[in-house]
Amino acid sequence: MATVSIRSVRKAFGSTEVLHGVDVEVQDGEFVILVGPSGCGKSTLLRMIAGLENITRGEIAIGGRVVNNVAPKERDIAMVFQNYALYPHMTVRDNMAFSLKLAKAPPAVISDKVGRAADILGLTPYLDRYPRQLSGGQRQRVAMGRAIVRDPQVFLFDEPLSNLDAKLRVQMRAEIKDLHQRLKTTTVYVTHDQIEAMTMADKIVVMHAGNVEQIGAPLELYDRPANLFVAGFIGSPAMNFFKGRVESGAFRFDGAQLPLPRAAPGVNGASVIYGVRPEHWQLSADGIDAVVHVLEPTGSETQVMARIADTPVVCAFRERITAQPGESIRIAPDPALVHLFDEKTGVRLN
Repeated sequence: MATVSIRSVRKAFGSTEVLHGVDVEVQDGEFVILVGPSGCGKSTLLRMIAGLENITRGEIAIGGRVVNNVAPKERDIAMVFQNYALYPHMTVRDNMAFSLKLAKAPPAVISDKVGRAADILGLTPYLDRYPRQLSGGQRQRVAMGRAIVRDPQVFLFDEPLSNLDAKLRVQMRAEIKDLHQRLKTTTVYVTHDQIEAMTMADKIVVMHAGNVEQIGAPLELYDRPANLFVAGFIGSPAMNFFKGRVESGAFRFDGAQLPLPRAAPGVNGASVIYGVRPEHWQLSADGIDAVVHVLEPTGSETQVMARIADTPVVCAFRERITAQPGESIRIAPDPALVHLFDEKTGVRLN
């Protein structure tokens, strides 16, 4: 196991810079997820850790050793790809053992390591099958097993669940997290799915347009987003935003008003963006009128798409909602859970 230090790393393709001085520290045994929309630079950064992309400026260290000029095979890392990359003509056993055979490991060592990895991943009954005889989830386990047998300092995962169906993704999320808790190997994982990031990571790195927007524990990012981008990206459904001004102790917009959060010093008279997560609305007789447009019952909750004045809003209620499209409901945010952002910079104010 080892730390991974990413220091002032920049990457340019010709004259186009895609990473703009990234700094991330991954502690020994930590599960860190790089998350962000397509094109934000997260996969490029992972490939630079692996040695598959050159570093334009800055440095990357694994276990205290700077690896900028170290070949991928000498970095003591193992990578799991999105497309599994299994050899179709080899059995599960041979796929998992292949890197050890290349390294000329003794047959007894290969057998022991493959057997241990297969046991950890529940693959023992499938060792003599070929990839075409496996489900998508089983193939992904084989790809993970191939990484485990190498006993690396660092695991790298590049969107490994993207090709799986929704139910299998949920199952594999739990399996990967359980695997990390047992092996305690330092892990860097890339995904565009913020639900994956929230449920699996010890620490999340939110990236946007080649920059790191915020680093923190999942609930820290959810409760205290540093700016508008993080607030809108973390959480599903996304946070509601309203543009307006703070006047006379209330937030005013489109002829309506909402209560201010309790900790909002120095914002009176300011133009701000007011943020409320869908799950932080409450049905309240003292609330503001919202006209219902669409109801989406999911069983455990009901999502309501509505409008307050001219502004669309999404609410998520645990209660069963009987209102029909076109009818009004009265809703109010929990003031303790409201977020305020500077309209110009997008930085969180409270």
